[in-house]
Amino acid sequence: MYLVTGATGSLGRRIVRQLRENEQPVKAFVRLSSSFGELEDRGAEIFIGDLKEERDIVKACRDVKYIISSHGSGKDAQALDYRANIDLIDRAVANNVEHFVFISVLGVDRGYQDSATFKAKREVEKYLIASGLSYTILRPSGFANNIIPLAERFRDTGIYFSIGDQKNRSSIVSTDDLAKIAIASTQIEAAKNQIFAVGGPDILKREDIPRILARLFNREPIVINPPLELFDGLRIGVGLINPQLNKSLGTLRTLLANEFFCTIDEIARLESTFEMKMESLESFLHRYVGQ
Repeated sequence: MYLVTGATGSLGRRIVRQLRENEQPVKAFVRLSSSFGELEDRGAEIFIGDLKEERDIVKACRDVKYIISSHGSGKDAQALDYRANIDLIDRAVANNVEHFVFISVLGVDRGYQDSATFKAKREVEKYLIASGLSYTILRPSGFANNIIPLAERFRDTGIYFSIGDQKNRSSIVSTDDLAKIAIASTQIEAAKNQIFAVGGPDILKREDIPRILARLFNREPIVINPPLELFDGLRIGVGLINPQLNKSLGTLRTLLANEFFCTIDEIARLESTFEMKMESLESFLHRYVGQ
């Protein structure tokens, strides 16, 4: 039995789908307010709970062989990115779980102090490594599905909105590939007790993305590119009204201000270990929104 947290998120939903397509038993940890009907229809066991409640984590981890932690933090990195994962690891140890897969983030080890999410995930990585569990830590670059809304707007208007330096590079990963790797990590010996940077096969500059969309939809892009300083100004203004929201914007600011790409060697190691060819962003978008 697999336990998947964040099961209705963009990654977790794909993990559950792929597991059920392979007729694997899976327990999907969901919130009551989320849309989980599709997962139930696919034959997943639905566990309705709150990751902020340790008692729910204790119940969810019963009779579980593998745990894939794929939930995000929303606005509460302390409770979800950190505390919930620590509790999951503790229960995995207590229940003799065979393998724990943790979805971290590329660049987590760079010491970004403005992002509570990055700091939390790094501390969870350390805790997991020291726990004695068999583990795999995946550090993905940006998720390709996050580009879908931008692509749909581009398809309808020709407008592409992007903040900050357009020369900044990334290795946007197919969310389907990431789900496949997360599942395979529980079975492949070479993936055990390892950390993998996970990205697509191409190192893309931000300015490359509207060019990809232009090819997909055969129209000239109108790129709106406000400077990062404008975001900083808006963040300061928000902070005067809502200090907590200001803090939560630190992760977005970190993502906007820095580069997150995998090296050629990192992608080669990934493809060799998991015996797969990583999908490009252009291919992913063509499958989901292309004409």
